[in-house]
Amino acid sequence: MLKALSPAQDTSTRQAVIAVLVENEAGVLARVIGLFSGRGYNIDSLTVAPVDDEKQLSRITIVTSGTAMVIEQIKAQLDRLVPVHKVADLTMEGPHIARELALIKVAGTGEKRVEALRIADAFRARVVDATTESFVFEMTGATDKLDAFVALMRPLGLVEVSRTGIVAIARGPKGIDG
Repeated sequence: MLKALSPAQDTSTRQAVIAVLVENEAGVLARVIGLFSGRGYNIDSLTVAPVDDEKQLSRITIVTSGTAMVIEQIKAQLDRLVPVHKVADLTMEGPHIARELALIKVAGTGEKRVEALRIADAFRARVVDATTESFVFEMTGATDKLDAFVALMRPLGLVEVSRTGIVAIARGPKGIDG
């Protein structure tokens, strides 16, 4: 029979998608980032935007990685920050949906241009700008889907990529605040 490890015993590294509901006020993001940098934690992805004008709340979605103990420390330290209302580790609280948006610029002519359009169609990327020498594709989806698309565009004339970072939300009827 397998015995479950406590967070202190588990030394494997995992990725965590953490949603943080905070006051929408100046300096809050700097405090959150300061918590990470001051303790040497890495942020793989960070997104923030207002989500409730009436209550003056913003939602920060942080993707980070570490041992179970490190993730627990991050959540506890975030929860202690004054402007923080709620911290949720979406990767541990059940099924969730995570997506990101990317703008991908590809330059090329002839067959490479045709191939870029064919692949974009297969990936459901939208052309949002086109010139005779380049395209800008807009694409949303899971990170691995965006990574695969960018990898296929490299040999076809990839010029530039701009990504939003991950946004995530739990599945089901409950929200982060209850």
